[in-house]
Amino acid sequence: MVLATGMLASAQDKPLSPRGSASAHVLGKYVKPPGRGAPALGGERYERGKWIEITYGRPLKRGRELWGSGTDYGKAALVGTPIWRAGADVSTRLNTEVPLIIDGKTVTPGEYSLFIDLKENNWMFVVSSWGALPKYDPKNKEGLWGSYFYTPDKDVLRAPMKIEMQAHSTEELTWEFLDMTDAGGTMALRWDKVLASVPFKVGN
Repeated sequence: MVLATGMLASAQDKPLSPRGSASAHVLGKYVKPPGRGAPALGGERYERGKWIEITYGRPLKRGRELWGSGTDYGKAALVGTPIWRAGADVSTRLNTEVPLIIDGKTVTPGEYSLFIDLKENNWMFVVSSWGALPKYDPKNKEGLWGSYFYTPDKDVLRAPMKIEMQAHSTEELTWEFLDMTDAGGTMALRWDKVLASVPFKVGN
């Protein structure tokens, strides 16, 4: 009985949308240490690289209809906000140590919020200089919690996303980096059967 109660309490303490991160590491070099080498694939150590990271809340589908259609498209994901936070809870954040060139525009190194403007068959990737609040506070105008009170005046760029339908449904919203090289790659969001992506180049 005690064990069962403890397991129930542990399950109830788990957040409904666990935190997650996606990372890419670029512009470094593999170096083989002297002696036995590094305890990693290939026996080499990756040094002097620069990080690109997305941190976000990971909502689960849990049988819901996520997107809708027609005039109702995307409204369920917005939950009363003007734009989708592309995650859950705290605003989705992009932190980059290198310039990123997206749709011909440059995002300088730093930390940003990510949003997606949802339209049927037309998703727009938004990088914003809005800061992120750790909890909902409508009186704090220095940042946003999620995308409540978002305004476009702090947009750094907007870029169209490629939308692909997948054979399998992804249960937990997932940001990831695809086809990475030192020259660039693709930032992608996967949820349900949708894979939405935007390519980028690594700047100098």
